[in-house]
Amino acid sequence: MKIGVSMTLTIHDVAQRTGLTTYTLRYYAKEGLLDFVTRSSNKLGTRLFKESDLEFIYLIKCLKNAGLSIKEIKTFVDWTMAGDSTIAERRDMFQKRRTALQQQMADLQATLDVVNYKYWYYQVAEDAGTCAVHDGMPDTEIPEKFRQVKHRLSALDGIKDA
Repeated sequence: MKIGVSMTLTIHDVAQRTGLTTYTLRYYAKEGLLDFVTRSSNKLGTRLFKESDLEFIYLIKCLKNAGLSIKEIKTFVDWTMAGDSTIAERRDMFQKRRTALQQQMADLQATLDVVNYKYWYYQVAEDAGTCAVHDGMPDTEIPEKFRQVKHRLSALDGIKDA
């Protein structure tokens, strides 16, 4: 639908463009995350999304994916609507989230390293027909990328057995 020069988008258009469901968008609106979206003057007060709203909605989606709660995102939206006086709070929020995400990524990488090692371990065992193939296997026969993981797991086994 065209209003003046700018084009408005329906909630269905926004859902399709952002990958969010209309249910999610309505929930976000109910929680006050979309208060920046213009509403029509008709009785229904239909939301009239603009192209420029999509960037902010995508940011909300990223914040949710980054692990922020709806309450935390609402605080961010409020800070943004308050203007430049909240720049420091917004920067600090992103710094804390960045640090948390970096730790999560490191934890996930460590987990992936173990999964990759165990995949290799069982592939070698399957090819040999037994897990015993690994008993006494010298480090030189273990791919270099898995040696640290093996030693870390071996150290944990020693703690468990103690």
